[in-house]
Amino acid sequence: MAARRFSSLLSRSLAASSSSGSYSLLSSLGRSSGCGRSIHRFSTAAAAEELIIPPVQINYTKNLIDGQFVDAVSGKTFPTYDPRTGEVIAHIAEGDAEDINRAVAAARKAFDEGPWPRMTAYERSRILLRFADLVEKHSDELAALETWNNGKPYEQAAKSELPLLIRLFHYYAGWADKIHGLTVPADGDYHVQTLHEPIGVAGQIIPWNFPLVMFAWKVGPALACGNTIVLKTAEQTPLTALFVAKLFHEAGLPPGVLNIVSGYGPTAGAALASHMDVDKLAFTGSTDTGKIVLELAARSNLKPVTLELGGKSPFIVCEDADVDKAVELAHFALFFNQGQCCCAGSRTYVHERVHDEFLEKAKARAVRRVVGDPFKKGVEQGPQIDSEQFEKVLRYIRSGIESNATLECGGDRFGSKGYFIQPTVFSNVQDDMLIAQDEIFGPVQSIFKFKDLDEVIRRANATRYGLAAGVFTKNLDTANTLTRALRAGTIWINCFDVFDAAIPFGGYKMSGIGREKGIYSLHNYLQVKAVITPLKKAAWL
Repeated sequence: MAARRFSSLLSRSLAASSSSGSYSLLSSLGRSSGCGRSIHRFSTAAAAEELIIPPVQINYTKNLIDGQFVDAVSGKTFPTYDPRTGEVIAHIAEGDAEDINRAVAAARKAFDEGPWPRMTAYERSRILLRFADLVEKHSDELAALETWNNGKPYEQAAKSELPLLIRLFHYYAGWADKIHGLTVPADGDYHVQTLHEPIGVAGQIIPWNFPLVMFAWKVGPALACGNTIVLKTAEQTPLTALFVAKLFHEAGLPPGVLNIVSGYGPTAGAALASHMDVDKLAFTGSTDTGKIVLELAARSNLKPVTLELGGKSPFIVCEDADVDKAVELAHFALFFNQGQCCCAGSRTYVHERVHDEFLEKAKARAVRRVVGDPFKKGVEQGPQIDSEQFEKVLRYIRSGIESNATLECGGDRFGSKGYFIQPTVFSNVQDDMLIAQDEIFGPVQSIFKFKDLDEVIRRANATRYGLAAGVFTKNLDTANTLTRALRAGTIWINCFDVFDAAIPFGGYKMSGIGREKGIYSLHNYLQVKAVITPLKKAAWL
């Protein structure tokens, strides 16, 4: 299964009818008594009550520690939900501090005494490749499980995210035997070399919006470098991480190298962040939680931390833009994944010469957006992840209305069941409004008007975030000016959400610390050691 870019694949797949092959598992195992009635334009129909039964069974609900699926020490479980209905899917072992302790002990033993860091890098590479092959074999099941637990469209999970997961592990498998130090010239009679060593036990905390992709971003480089891992899943979406962890052991990963604990942030997450025997911490989530994670890491053993946090990305439509193409790309930049994307283009700045045309077409595109059961063909938008996020988004919508932004469309829940929200567009948004400043993390597009480049650069940078930005222009000079002026970790020119395995991702300012993906991500999981040896009667220096 070839991996492709999010943007190019999704823009094709969501605009066209799905192929029969991509829904082979759904066709053979799933059933729908709704006869397609849950696919609707949001403005013309209520959400359907009859939903597709997900074509996958849940086999893994316990924590994975030292190669075994085990109950929580406390015996407690917590429910995980179907966001289409709010109904319980399964009960998951609820890990807490004692489970983290056991997982860290297993990871420490696997690192200090086990075969993983002592294998040749080529052997580690082969295990990563076998794992990628197993993911491909089970990709239909994993896509269905991801959609069921997260609410994202099945087509997105199956055609974009699973291929990207596979590609990421191929990429890191390729790096495993290419990690090496340097020979360094020094003044005097010395031979100097550097060694790049695995950092040890890595603690990793992943979010709920892209469970499988974030699993790959974290686990891939850590394993390629020879580390062992304790990973905490998001409590909203534990199912796919447990499934793929089982596949890792089928691929030959030794026990204790990868441990998975599901649980809540204040208990399991805090225990992992503050653990004295964790050598490295990586976290993806909100900026507020990232601050807590960083503090816990500092107050314990001063472990190094990488953070991929929130964003409020500008999407700038210049005066020379092809308006129809700009509308479609801006729509994708914001509404992709129900707006639950840290780099979403949530501040759409449009030049005054094309603003009015853009606004009318953006509103029409939002009205055409297909909302419904994410398992159904043609659906572009499923539910928000849970009741908390659902209510948060609706509060921001009410705030926009109360702040006198113009509600162009949407603005309310979609249907009467689950956590669906109408695609919403605001115009006349001012920079000091909450909907302009805060990360909403939902299907709410805010459209602003600007006059010139100096103005839009100043306004686009006037945020505590700096994760990404989008620029839509035909003018190379304009693109170059904005590329260098915008303070963000990723700038997409005439594209958006291009997530290749080799492209680094991370933020400026309060959007995080460090980079994920690409060669830069390897630096997060390596120590650099200098080795200096005296030379006697050296023939050359």
